[in-house]
Amino acid sequence: MKKLLRVLGILALFLVIAGAGFSIYLKNAFPKVDPSPEMKVEVTPERVQRGKYLANHIMICIDCHSTRDWSKFSGPVVPGTEGKGGELFDENMGFPGTFYSRNITPYGIGKWTDGEIFRAVTTGVSKSGEPFFPVMPYPYYGKLDKEDIISIIAYLRTLTPVNNDVQESSPKFPMSLILRTIPENPQFIKRPDKSDIVAYGKYLTSSAACIECHTQADKGKLLEGLEFAGGREFQFPTGEVLRSANISPDIETGIEKWTKEEFVAKFKQYDNPESHNIPVKPGEFNTIMPWTMYAGMTLEDLSAIYAYLRTVKPVSNKVEKFSLQGVK
Repeated sequence: MKKLLRVLGILALFLVIAGAGFSIYLKNAFPKVDPSPEMKVEVTPERVQRGKYLANHIMICIDCHSTRDWSKFSGPVVPGTEGKGGELFDENMGFPGTFYSRNITPYGIGKWTDGEIFRAVTTGVSKSGEPFFPVMPYPYYGKLDKEDIISIIAYLRTLTPVNNDVQESSPKFPMSLILRTIPENPQFIKRPDKSDIVAYGKYLTSSAACIECHTQADKGKLLEGLEFAGGREFQFPTGEVLRSANISPDIETGIEKWTKEEFVAKFKQYDNPESHNIPVKPGEFNTIMPWTMYAGMTLEDLSAIYAYLRTVKPVSNKVEKFSLQGVK
């Protein structure tokens, strides 16, 4: 018996040492991405305008990097907080740890080079070489047109500095190690011509990372076969549970019966100042979908997204969009 215990003790010690060694390896060998590129972005009016459109209405960087007012429908951005960061994503919302969005105004990233911002957006690796949790969908941003990312940088340089120091994020183990393996080098493509409406719509849909919120996931991994079928859960701090809509072209549970005009109108109904001030009380229906931001998309871009979504695989999945479970 003593011999057996000794063997088990040695085995346990070996496993501890091996585990520690593997952890050290991951911390030192990853993320495996190239160094920040040497680049200087020319801040032109055209780039700033394009970047502003992308950051506020397509990629909606300003959504997660600002303060949202959840006492109002769709949580519109509080004026004056654009880019200040500090938005919390924690275990109450299903995240493996505690994560905060960064301050992306010149106060927060003013000392970052353009290349460092470029790498952060397209690979998810910070100025110091640390990985971001992909609540910022950098795996999608790294597959866009390089010029669109450059336009985002040009726009960020024009933001009003907001003095707001953001806490460091704290991923839980083992995500703290897994996180280091997620970033990869970007694989840029050219933005498709608008005349190819489906390809252009696919590009916009990827830019907005629609698939992330509209696909169920297990431990952060999207469930294969349920792409765009909705049902992913999001919990509000007050306990209400929201589930994303099925936006696949399923005839009964998706958007197959929607006309292009109905799809576009769904967004455009929030393209007015009044939509930013619709009061919502705890327990009443609300949504994390930033309608007031997406509403600023052009009719052409919304139509292209509709055209692309009509081509994805239809998935039958009836979604109960909102419930009050957990509300006290």
